[in-house]
Amino acid sequence: MVQIIRKAALPTPSEVIERLHPAVTQALAMTLREPRPAGFPLLFTADMRLIEPAVAFLHEHSVQRAHTADTLRTYAEILYDWFETLEQNAVGWADADAVDLVAYRNRMMLQPSPHTGRPYRISTINHRVRGALRFYEWAVRMHWLTDSPLVGRPRNFAVARHPQPVRADTTQASDHSLFVLRQFEPLPRPLTSAQARELLATLGPPYDLMARWQLYTGLRVSELLRLNVNDVTERRLSAASYHTIDVTRKGRKPGYVVAPASLLDETTGYLCGHRHAWLQRARRKGRPLEHKGVVHQRARHTCRQERVSARNQPSRSGLRVQSDHASDAGDLRLHAAGSPRTARQRGRLNQPTARGEGADGSRTHRDHRPVSARHRC
Repeated sequence: MVQIIRKAALPTPSEVIERLHPAVTQALAMTLREPRPAGFPLLFTADMRLIEPAVAFLHEHSVQRAHTADTLRTYAEILYDWFETLEQNAVGWADADAVDLVAYRNRMMLQPSPHTGRPYRISTINHRVRGALRFYEWAVRMHWLTDSPLVGRPRNFAVARHPQPVRADTTQASDHSLFVLRQFEPLPRPLTSAQARELLATLGPPYDLMARWQLYTGLRVSELLRLNVNDVTERRLSAASYHTIDVTRKGRKPGYVVAPASLLDETTGYLCGHRHAWLQRARRKGRPLEHKGVVHQRARHTCRQERVSARNQPSRSGLRVQSDHASDAGDLRLHAAGSPRTARQRGRLNQPTARGEGADGSRTHRDHRPVSARHRC
């Protein structure tokens, strides 16, 4: 069975026995040109032999090309699944051909995922097949292999091929190969007004504000968590109804969203209310305050825990809200009623929200002040 072992940090001389102190001191003094960070995935076979081409492939994409940690994790999962399949069938990775790749694809079509227990999606199957093809193209280019049946030749194994007229605007795409399944881009499924109201009424602060940002702007969860205070507060002082906010997209790509002025005013109220209270409490407990994100670090951690827990639990009211962002389906999954709530989180529903409303709809004294006074820190 193929194993993934994470690279650990070098130990200090105080953590090893005395006779190893010189070796540890020498290792710590060495300077590497391209050191792999701690936590880097290393793939080993069942007899604990390092799969060097797979590790070199991950090293190039992580260290040399500086891809994100999510990209490294995705490539590691693809290579792990592919090499595990080859090892179970006693096929060497250098001897794999089209038959092995087609069998690998068909196995995912017929068997459910061992991790989730659900059938594989077509996009997931194509994603793994393309990852395996990309690995073999890289291996031939970097001379790990002299040649491969999966690289450098048409991926169509028909016995007789009829000549087709060639158009000037068409190219040989990998999506038209034998290995990749036909895939149709799913249409977005927006929330209805009733679902959006029920979702926002169920969530407590700051998760109601986070959900409102995603509903209004279409931000992914990771993009929303990367928003800084300056991105929201440093906007033009104008009477415009909408403002442009610069964001960092998936894969560190720059982008922007258009946010309504009412959403920015509500965010400013949250910064001066709940977030300010969290920072004050952290200061009293002696915690570091070097955090410039809009969402407080504790809220980030709790949000991830609630999303994972809600994903694994059925909804009590039957509401399971899902919104797809462009072509990347499933980036935003907000499970409203199924989220477990602690007693402290349930108590927050009785506190005034950023709009100045309690859980029972009663107005608080803050609503009687003008917006400029309410949102002044």
